[in-house]
Amino acid sequence: MIIKSTSFVKSATRPSNYPESGRLEIAFAGRSNVGKSSLLNVLINRKNLVRTSSTPGRTQLINFFDLNGELTLVDLPGYGFAKVPLAVKKQWGPMIRTYLHSRTTLAAVVMLFDVRRVPREEDLQLLDWLEEFSVPTIPVITKIDKVSRIKRHKQIQPIADATGLPLEAFTLFSALTKEGRDEVWERLDVAIEEMAEEMGAELSADLDAES
Repeated sequence: MIIKSTSFVKSATRPSNYPESGRLEIAFAGRSNVGKSSLLNVLINRKNLVRTSSTPGRTQLINFFDLNGELTLVDLPGYGFAKVPLAVKKQWGPMIRTYLHSRTTLAAVVMLFDVRRVPREEDLQLLDWLEEFSVPTIPVITKIDKVSRIKRHKQIQPIADATGLPLEAFTLFSALTKEGRDEVWERLDVAIEEMAEEMGAELSADLDAES
């Protein structure tokens, strides 16, 4: 995709505050400090549209970004950081689940995993929700530059085993070297095209029913 324009739209915590859902959306999810903001900035060729922080747990809202006036990118709250207040931690699960359940224009969720970490309960819970709501999932393993190429398989296999996903389902990504950027976009383009076709078919069916 050619990036012409990008801008922050708004932050929200509940459906009544979401932007109008006329455009297709791609959401990004993962544990705190997994590299969501860095991945988003690399994908859209911007250094700091999505703010990065060395302090995990900073993303506590659902953040919406406009891309080319055609697509919405959604940065979902990070989870799993122990030092975040308990009241805030309790909001994350319902906030994410409600978004996944209610957003009819959601084309896919990019699910991020740190190459150095085995997925935990929250990761697996999110994968269960994605399956429950039939949301296409694009799993990405981040920070791949942190391990040598000869050790990649040793690091990646436990992630695949824990999630039950095949190795070929994962895209390897590095915000430092930009490795994996094109592959992520290729998978996003497929998801966007499939969702557009599905919505077009549903609209056609509705028009036929009315005629």
